[in-house]
Amino acid sequence: MCGICGVVAVEGRLDPRIAQAITAMTGAIAHRGPDGDGHYVDAVAALGHRRLAIIDVAAGAQPMGNEDGSCQIVFNGEIYNHHALRAELVARGHVFRTHSDTETIVHAWEEFGPACVDRLDGMFAFAIADAKSRTLFIARDRLGKKPLYYAVLGGALHFGSEIKSLAQSPAWDGTLNLDALEDYLSLGYCLAPETMYRHVRQLPPAHWLTLKNGRIETRRYWAVTEFDTDTRREADVLEALDDVLRRAVVSRLESEVPLGAFLSGGIDSGLVVSYMAEAQGDRVITTSVGFGETEHNELTAAGLTAGAFRSRHYAEVVAPRLEDVIEPIGDAFDQPFADSSAVPTYYVSQMARRHVTVALSGDGGDEGFGGYDFRYLPHALEDRMRRFVPGGPGRTIAGALGNAWPRSRRLPRYLRLATILQNLGRDAAAAYFADLCFLKPSETQRLLGRTPQARVENSRSYEVVTEPYRRCPSQSVLQRAQFADLNIYLPNDVLVKVDRMSMQHGLEVRCPLLDREVIEFAFRLPTERKMPELQAKHLLRQLAKDKLPADLWTLPKKGFTAPVGAWMTGAYREMFESDVLASESRVRSLLDQGRVRRYYDQQRAGRADHSYVLWAVWMLERWLRRAAAQDAAPRSRVELSA
Repeated sequence: MCGICGVVAVEGRLDPRIAQAITAMTGAIAHRGPDGDGHYVDAVAALGHRRLAIIDVAAGAQPMGNEDGSCQIVFNGEIYNHHALRAELVARGHVFRTHSDTETIVHAWEEFGPACVDRLDGMFAFAIADAKSRTLFIARDRLGKKPLYYAVLGGALHFGSEIKSLAQSPAWDGTLNLDALEDYLSLGYCLAPETMYRHVRQLPPAHWLTLKNGRIETRRYWAVTEFDTDTRREADVLEALDDVLRRAVVSRLESEVPLGAFLSGGIDSGLVVSYMAEAQGDRVITTSVGFGETEHNELTAAGLTAGAFRSRHYAEVVAPRLEDVIEPIGDAFDQPFADSSAVPTYYVSQMARRHVTVALSGDGGDEGFGGYDFRYLPHALEDRMRRFVPGGPGRTIAGALGNAWPRSRRLPRYLRLATILQNLGRDAAAAYFADLCFLKPSETQRLLGRTPQARVENSRSYEVVTEPYRRCPSQSVLQRAQFADLNIYLPNDVLVKVDRMSMQHGLEVRCPLLDREVIEFAFRLPTERKMPELQAKHLLRQLAKDKLPADLWTLPKKGFTAPVGAWMTGAYREMFESDVLASESRVRSLLDQGRVRRYYDQQRAGRADHSYVLWAVWMLERWLRRAAAQDAAPRSRVELSA
């Protein structure tokens, strides 16, 4: 796990002033690789690397070249099948100088060209500068575990693991892309490939990019294509699932530094630890964090699992201090990010790094095996009910009723029907989109001072968010929702959060449940097999019943968020008000400040829960300040060109 960056001339020679910035670009991401740095510079390209040494600690420094040095690579991630790939490449005549997985990629590029990515199993973002063919090749893993941003500035293609690296270039242009504010406020994150900077793009998951002869080309190289085809009986499916999960975990245990696992009270991380224990016996290291001042404490459940597998278990209760972490957390994202679970993830990563350098996690079980029951179950029930709504007129009536239905928190839960009625007035894709939005599109538009659109289909982000939902050929709305989450929510929110918070502490996180074979297996399973009678994560639960402690099932499931609503109106009220509500706040010029004030007053009075939107506005304000400071930083400017 590392940080990468670089600049390559689009045509001709690289401007020396841009090439000289590679040291600063690399230094900006030093947190991603505390074990060393390296640079490569020639007339056309400059590459930078920060190393977190995991495999071949002694000889795996980067940038790394092929036999004659004509191809240079910088790589962030891990390739789990590198031993088998190395054997194939050696048989084809390639000569290796190290035992690093990095070297297999550069030789695979020589042998297979862009098709090399098809042979890589792992998480990765890498760049190869090929002097012989005058080609830059950059690629990102299938599910987007590792980040990669790029921009054409000053006649050079800049790339990096984080945007702050690109901002060190003298060609940097920090013009904001304020059109993306609607996406951010509705969803809590920015939608790839766009960013909040006009000139910066994010390479989407499962894509590669080439720069050759002044021409930039991007292409998707992988997608889940098989759905609902595995009709075996449940016993056979469970046996196959057990095998594929075991192989996914075992393949991620290679490390020359301490390796362990995040252990929550859930079944996903518990299953991961069970397979680790099969392979490692009582040498497994597990870490857990509880948050004593909230209800989000699963240390008891985690302790049961740790005890069952005799792991070396480290558990801590943390009292989050927002004043200590709000700045480093905000700085880690480079863009506004409103998922408040970044706060506990920061603390979990900080604590784990004291004991291990690599941690396995349970991320991915929800998207692959149907875990988000708070969204998936209502979505399925609405789809069943929609069949009884009589055509267009019926949908119109249902939508109108939903818009008029009272939303008071004082209503009993069984009478809170506004969202259901509104969704019955929409098709399934539009209902999925509306449910994914933390702040409904019409309310986002009001917050931006715009006339609200009656139809969510008119929202700016609708087409991007629902494209995978509509592309999925399955007849099951749940399969389509999970596929859309795999393509939208997972890479833009969950994996961004995990990468940035772990890399703030120089910690590598591996996700066995997001192994390519596991994901392809999951989507071959019909919904009635994964979620019979709408039971969330049925198959994983069946496996867990045989592997995890019986007492685990009697404990209540708790969330993994931060009490930001209470923070903003309680202990950190003055900080919030001075940042967001003061006359000099930057969000005043972008948002309806009167509406922000009403949200805040209602939150303080307990009349409504606006914690999400208030936190989103606060994170936006702090990002705007950092962006302005970054743009004002002194640097020798280079003229911007496309």
